[in-house]
Amino acid sequence: MSKRQLKKYLQELDKEQLEEQIVDLYERFKPVKVFYDFVFNPREEELMRKAKLKISKEYFPETRRKPKARRSIAQKEIKHFQQLGVEPHLTADLMLFNIEIAQTFAEEKSNLKEAFCKSIFKSYEEAVKFILKEGVLPDFKNRILKIAAEAENQRWPNAYRFEKIEMQFQDAP
Repeated sequence: MSKRQLKKYLQELDKEQLEEQIVDLYERFKPVKVFYDFVFNPREEELMRKAKLKISKEYFPETRRKPKARRSIAQKEIKHFQQLGVEPHLTADLMLFNIEIAQTFAEEKSNLKEAFCKSIFKSYEEAVKFILKEGVLPDFKNRILKIAAEAENQRWPNAYRFEKIEMQFQDAP
């Protein structure tokens, strides 16, 4: 069904039928419930705290288990923030937090795998694009530059790529 067909169908329904369908969707599908729960009670700070905790546990588990350091966990949290329409500053903060915690983890490791560095660079690139798109660069420029400098300090094999993006911000406000 196309969006146009859906709109036409919805216009044919009366208010009561429309309400019934929305309640049915709310009860049947967890993403719809999560969306409406967020819309009516955003609690963004709580959402942010939980997301940061989940990401940090990937690198620094509370138990004795070995860190998994999976980028996919952070990406899932970031995507969730974007789907809910969380304020861009909070989403950008989470994106950069993910990279910063990964660099803290990498600082303690002596043998960094190239795949790990590539993965974190991809997160960096996505964060910078998001920050530029949302127009919040002035609020995050220092953190972006610090991440690039840290990649250089830790002698990441792809540090030059971080530096390349960093050069774009030297003259920006």
